[in-house]
Amino acid sequence: MQVMRTTILALAAMIATLGSPLAAAAAFQDPLAVPAQASALASRSLLQGVARAGQRLVAVGQRGHIVHSTDGGASWQQAKVPVSSDLTAVFFANERKGWAVGHDGVILATTDGGLNWALQFDGHRANDRLIQHLEQRAKDQPQAADLKTLLDEARRYKEQGADKPFLGLWFADENNGWVVGAYNLIFRTADGGKTWEPWFDRTDNPKLLNLYGIAQAGDGLYVVGESGLVMRLDPTSQRFLAKPTPYKGSFFGVVGSPSGVLVFGLRGNAYAGDATGSNWQKVEAGLPATIVAAAALPDGALLLADASGRVALSSPAGRDFKPVVLKPAMPLAGIADAGGGRVALVGPRGVAVTALPSN
Repeated sequence: MQVMRTTILALAAMIATLGSPLAAAAAFQDPLAVPAQASALASRSLLQGVARAGQRLVAVGQRGHIVHSTDGGASWQQAKVPVSSDLTAVFFANERKGWAVGHDGVILATTDGGLNWALQFDGHRANDRLIQHLEQRAKDQPQAADLKTLLDEARRYKEQGADKPFLGLWFADENNGWVVGAYNLIFRTADGGKTWEPWFDRTDNPKLLNLYGIAQAGDGLYVVGESGLVMRLDPTSQRFLAKPTPYKGSFFGVVGSPSGVLVFGLRGNAYAGDATGSNWQKVEAGLPATIVAAAALPDGALLLADASGRVALSSPAGRDFKPVVLKPAMPLAGIADAGGGRVALVGPRGVAVTALPSN
């Protein structure tokens, strides 16, 4: 399968620090068992996700680093994190309760706005929960060949260990949320993360393609992934049903727009759909590189950012994108509205907060 975009920057950083294979093997420590190390450079190292929590900004990235700022990005403090797994995304349901996900099947939670984090879930528990769920389903429906196939896959995942990342997350409120990740991994919680229910068997994704992003758009909940995969939650069947699009390359994110939904991904491709996730039209955002992040602004306008650091801003109607120049110029992995006409940017060089051009 195609290399996941959230691991590209992390791999580059890793290669630069590795010594000989024997030395690396001897020095290996399970990131699930080692807390993130304090680092004065945490806010200037690889960060891959950023979100707003009330007046605080929170960014997450490599080796379990989480940094937060209460002064609009003028200064950053590192949070206490119980794992050193690379983190890929962060989401806050309100100013205090938030979650972060990443490699090794990590789901972290905070109840104090990002100052301290606890491990809610990991790849070992995900594997065990997935097998338990599918074994019961297969027992209840012994003639269902698709369930047996999925159970075989789940057992193979367990043999491979806790190596599969979660890559995106979305919460409707402080109790109800979802995480998605590699090879069709998708889990739901209805109790704030105390328990996580597998939805591995509730997706129109027979090839078990990677799932890169999840977000609400209007009254629909969408998941996007590789090979042009777009799915929308059907409330009646409680399944994520495929919504065909004209593009067959990977989509790395999804965002709600005033007219419906917008998905984006490889080679600057973006497509807008209506409120039902149909009637897709190509959006010319003017971004030549892979679009890796989006942010919705209070007036309805959308920001799209590509990996090279180029950014495009739409009209309040969510269409008609034009380029905007943000300083500092930097490669990007994530972007978020920081309030007050400012945006927060994250990437290989860390995190920065900058003002949007006034016109």
